[in-house]
Amino acid sequence: MGSLIVRGVDDELITRLKGRAVAHGRSAEAEHREILRRVLMEGSTEMPFGDLRGKIRMAPDFDQTPDDIIDAMEGGSV
Repeated sequence: MGSLIVRGVDDELITRLKGRAVAHGRSAEAEHREILRRVLMEGSTEMPFGDLRGKIRMAPDFDQTPDDIIDAMEGGSV
């Protein structure tokens, strides 16, 4: 098995990676491997839609809430 060194990573990305790792109960290195595996091996198009919660404004006559839209996006039904 090979090794991978990634240089010049933005501090915000590192913070997010570590937070995601804690949330999934694994090390940052293991989380990094899992992200790469999911995207490259499974062809995932996963996006961090949850980061959009509370930041989307909709027209008053629109019948879906921002959370409805994000839930649909995360579930792949959009």
